[in-house]
Amino acid sequence: MTAASSGPAFSVLDIPFSTHGSWFGISPVLAEKTRAEDLHLVSHQNGMHAVLRLVPLDPVTGERAEARVKATPSLLSWTGDGGRVDLAYESPDTVRLRGTGLGLSISAAAQVLTPFSGTYFFHDPAADAHVFTSYETGRRYRITVLSGALADASGAQTLGGSDRGVTITAAADGAWEAAVEELDTARPPYVSSARFDEVVTTARRSFAAFVDTVAPWRSPDTPAAELAAYVVWSATVRPAGLVTRPAVLMSKHWMDKVWSWDHCFNALALAPGSPELARDQFALPFDHQDASGALPDSVTHSEVLYNFVKPPIHGWALGHLRRRLPEPLDGAELTETYRRLERWTDFWLTARRAPGATLPHYQHGNDSGWDNATTFDPERVVVSADLAAFLVLQLRELAHVATELGQFDDARRWTRTADATQAAMLDQLWTGDRFVARGVHSGDTWSSSSLLDLVPIALGEHLPQDVAAALADRIDTHLTDYGLATELPASPHYRDDGYWRGPIWAPATVLIEDGLRRAGHQRLADEISARFRALCETSGFAENFDALTGTGLRDRAYTWTASSYLLLAEAHELRRAETAEAVGG
Repeated sequence: MTAASSGPAFSVLDIPFSTHGSWFGISPVLAEKTRAEDLHLVSHQNGMHAVLRLVPLDPVTGERAEARVKATPSLLSWTGDGGRVDLAYESPDTVRLRGTGLGLSISAAAQVLTPFSGTYFFHDPAADAHVFTSYETGRRYRITVLSGALADASGAQTLGGSDRGVTITAAADGAWEAAVEELDTARPPYVSSARFDEVVTTARRSFAAFVDTVAPWRSPDTPAAELAAYVVWSATVRPAGLVTRPAVLMSKHWMDKVWSWDHCFNALALAPGSPELARDQFALPFDHQDASGALPDSVTHSEVLYNFVKPPIHGWALGHLRRRLPEPLDGAELTETYRRLERWTDFWLTARRAPGATLPHYQHGNDSGWDNATTFDPERVVVSADLAAFLVLQLRELAHVATELGQFDDARRWTRTADATQAAMLDQLWTGDRFVARGVHSGDTWSSSSLLDLVPIALGEHLPQDVAAALADRIDTHLTDYGLATELPASPHYRDDGYWRGPIWAPATVLIEDGLRRAGHQRLADEISARFRALCETSGFAENFDALTGTGLRDRAYTWTASSYLLLAEAHELRRAETAEAVGG
């Protein structure tokens, strides 16, 4: 993509219009399963909150104009028979608006104001602007008319139930412009720093530069690469509240958090082209590591949750991250990363091992990231092979890092623990053709039809060949036309939209594809990659997908799905280039 390209068009019904660094987006999606007729300014500070309703107006009747919405990474437009309204981000906290022919109503999304909720509206005489102040976000939204006319401002200073907002109409030349800012308390009156077309050009170049850094390998055979990059770019927020670093949220829909395994996939996709942002993604949950060494379940603007954890895939991720970064971590950063990963590993070896046990356990399906997988149907406090496999990989990565840091005694200790954990996993949970799970309290063992039971393939080259082959055969039975079903479609527990009881998920795809490839099962890995890439190219970057139809499910703008596509597409392009070079050479 060149700087002159407008980038991929997309539907705001699926993907919010936003920009890198911003805490708000423009979208009709107001909450899970809630979609409005009109576009709204939706903020993610203090949670997901629709703050302002944006409605294009017919200049003659003053009523809502019938308008088509079109979005590219740098420009959102409403286009009707009587004209158009354009919106572009001037900065992460400011959007510019321009209208020709059509007017625009900007009103409070919440019509009722109480002492504790809603949106208060008033005219600020110091800035000569109208301001909405939101209880829900704790922020203010200032409207400054730059040209044209403020035809109406209703509901200023009113309490209780009322329409609150402004109506902007054209001047004599048929055009108008305005700015909307999200701010904390006060700032100098808004002054335009650039013409509207210059704002659009700057935004276009910013996105183009991002795409060129994270997906320089893209080709006509990876047609979704630019849209995947937009999903990641636009879901990135600047540090604020409890978010200590620039962060890629899982979405700027309702899944607006950083969960403590989702972040790993975003870090890996960003690593070659945007290494600093990648390192921030990996490190962010560790900024909130507690005294026990546990990572939080999730982090967002105003909330850190510790009621569950997420699986210890961080050793696996760190190994890949270090190989993908263009420059190695310096000594201080590597030492800090090592200490954090050591504490996270010790948490699993102490707080999550029963007395006398070699293998750690989950306390609930949520700890695994596979919340309702059928592996957890008999019991919830469970020893499972996926957890043991992740911990083995983490222990082996700690040994590698300790060796680099010259801590050879530690390296030997981690290697011994890894060997013992893997031996116990095979001895206690492998039946000869499959892994079983075991209840910590009952001691009972069971198998399931969940793909989770096959995730130990992530051990790759560390697995005995016969174990890897048996896992590969079972994985193949989960492969539909669109990808890996998380529950066997023939299972009585399979659900089309059953979360981890059927749908295709990106992290399972990446972990299993990587493990199969490292275990020598290239054909199956290639097929899984190809089907998942085709799925994203057809159905976008949903949270998960119906395994039998390929339909996108739940949140439709999910960054770990976009990042997983980028990872698999990049690897495919590099393998293809290597093959072409070998043939040509």
